[in-house]
Amino acid sequence: MERIPVCVRADDPISQVGVAGALRPRPEVEVVADAEMDRAKVALVVADEVTDHSLQVLRSVGQTSKARLVLVSTELDGTDLVSAAEAGVVGVVRRGEATPDRLVTAVRLAAAGEGAVPPDLLGRLLDQVGRVQRQVLGPRGLNFSNLTDREIEVLRLVSEGFDTAEIATRLAYSSRTVKQVLHDIQNRFQLRNRCHAVAYAMRHGLI
Repeated sequence: MERIPVCVRADDPISQVGVAGALRPRPEVEVVADAEMDRAKVALVVADEVTDHSLQVLRSVGQTSKARLVLVSTELDGTDLVSAAEAGVVGVVRRGEATPDRLVTAVRLAAAGEGAVPPDLLGRLLDQVGRVQRQVLGPRGLNFSNLTDREIEVLRLVSEGFDTAEIATRLAYSSRTVKQVLHDIQNRFQLRNRCHAVAYAMRHGLI
């Protein structure tokens, strides 16, 4: 079994030593020092709560390494989880539940490109995401896919085989507007043509 290199960052020395010490005996992981951060596949950041300082630590680790971030924190709510996700966190473990087994599971999931969030916090996160969509993005004609409703509709019609003129007629746009919408999508996502744009949108569940 290949061991997963893990770096531990904590607000205080006791937490640093405690978490690193809990992980060292485990055959699934290899605890690496800060100086070897470039080797780490996962970084465990331990903090009492999500503060500006802990978010800065998360961003700093994310910017200086390719390690996927797992947050171990005492206090967490839905807003904290959104802030942590924005800072690059893919896994969350409550400090009171941070047994070696739980930590190793979170590390393995993160290293595999997956995430781990306590079920009750996942519900709060989804609620926060829905609120942002309804109150912030929706009124501006935007969504989390970074596509507007108009762009999604144009791509959907392209995927159904309609040409530019037919799409313009159906949506009451000019042909020039339809072409501009497709051009903007292709530029934003660096896509070669409208077929590539449709394939990209379908592959990522955007249409």
